[in-house]
Amino acid sequence: MEYPGPMTVRRIYGCRHHIAGFEEDTVIGDYAVIGLYIAGMIGIGWYSLRLAKTRSDYLVAGRRLGGFMYSGTMSAVVLGGASTIGGVGLGYTHGISGAWLVLTIGLGILVLHALFARRLVRLRLYTVSEMLDLRYGGSTSAISGVVMWGYTLMLTVTSTLAFATIFNVLFDLPSLAGIAIGGAIVVLYSVLGGMWSITLTDIAQFVITTIGFLFLLFPIALTAAGGLDGMADKLDPSYFEFDSIGGGTILTYVLIYGFGLLIGQDIWQRVFTARSPRVATIGGIGSGVYCVVYAIAGALIGAAAKTLYPNLADADDAFATIVADLLPTGLRGLVLAAALSALMSTASGALIACSTVSSMDILARFRRGHGKDTDDTAVSTNRWTTLVLGVLAIGIAMIVTDVVAALTVAYNILVGGLLVAILGALLWPRGTRAGALASMVTGSVVVIVSMITEGLLANEPIYYGLGASLFAYVVVSLLTPRTSADVLSVWNARLRGGTDDPDEARESRRGESTDADPTTPKPATNTIRRTT
Repeated sequence: MEYPGPMTVRRIYGCRHHIAGFEEDTVIGDYAVIGLYIAGMIGIGWYSLRLAKTRSDYLVAGRRLGGFMYSGTMSAVVLGGASTIGGVGLGYTHGISGAWLVLTIGLGILVLHALFARRLVRLRLYTVSEMLDLRYGGSTSAISGVVMWGYTLMLTVTSTLAFATIFNVLFDLPSLAGIAIGGAIVVLYSVLGGMWSITLTDIAQFVITTIGFLFLLFPIALTAAGGLDGMADKLDPSYFEFDSIGGGTILTYVLIYGFGLLIGQDIWQRVFTARSPRVATIGGIGSGVYCVVYAIAGALIGAAAKTLYPNLADADDAFATIVADLLPTGLRGLVLAAALSALMSTASGALIACSTVSSMDILARFRRGHGKDTDDTAVSTNRWTTLVLGVLAIGIAMIVTDVVAALTVAYNILVGGLLVAILGALLWPRGTRAGALASMVTGSVVVIVSMITEGLLANEPIYYGLGASLFAYVVVSLLTPRTSADVLSVWNARLRGGTDDPDEARESRRGESTDADPTTPKPATNTIRRTT
């Protein structure tokens, strides 16, 4: 899922302006394309119902995804509406340098998969907090789980609220009806099949977005603008300089988007779906490269819009203007469906992440001592949790008009408070549980105080929080006893691919050399399953 800072959230909320050009021109052919897309998403959710038989199936797609499915779903979850609409808007203002927002998303994906994905897949976990508990030898979910829960819930609410403007412009529906319909579609297919539904819908959304944005809009826009030579004749030379957006802005994007992608539950949960470390690494690098292509295409579409429509009042109107003006009926509907699919991918990814954190990190604390759930009980619990959280998100979206403040607080605490402890767990053997807890508390407090003194939407709170968190982590870790040898032994064994959980051991022996076929029925016996 895309990590929206304050600017990104404002772009998501600006959807009415982004697609206002469609209000009078959209015709039956466009409606038909959009209707088929919505029906397809619901149909995929119903089909996925039979695939989600165990907790692993429901939360991480059985850890069975092959290269194409993994790469496609990772691309879909990180490239939301802001990457598409916002990226074009930045290209309209800054030219090729406007690609930096989405480029840093691609950079984050590349770093995550080049350095950490293999280890994360071998750990065979469900949540970020589980990794912290395993590495530091004690419960940290009282802090990390609650912060991650708040962030993913607010991200779900934000994406759900955006449906109000989408359905108002497309079908002239009241805001409450748009929120209810868009949110209900996402909740329905997410509840039915869990991560399998979300994975399959993400693949469909990935294909639609690729066709609509890269294969149709990109070449049509460049051709209409006279190609790169025609654009160069009409635009300022700074539009073709990679650093014209400013070094400070680029650094902010790297810190917010690049680092944010390294620790989000929604992103890690997709990593956990990979069938093997090799699939995660190769598929993730492919996704990162795709993000780079997407970034450059978006910036050039924006520059083409600047060439064709140089006097737009709002740069974020560039996407809507160029689509409404250049694309015929049907193709215009396909691009609209691509924009809608980006929002649904973001919403569903955040919802399943929030549900997973709720069931594995928070509710599990109250179920200790009651024995291990059966597969049926575990899936039922996860479905009910997803349903309740989905309804809660829809309800919050209906009663508020702006959740920027809540999302900003949750995001700043997520990065400023948790980043150091998470990366320290993976990179620094000397880090201790006391150091991790100190860094979380110190970073979170500094972030909150800085938001009060510097302003809620300022960038400084993240900088100050990261610095204070790093200082506390290093100092306290060095002043406290090392993590016990027994804890590190278990950690290292898991990193080598070992597990103490027999259910996880069974899962780990699933097919290691070929792509899993999710349509193959699972055997009724307890025989070890191998996918083909």
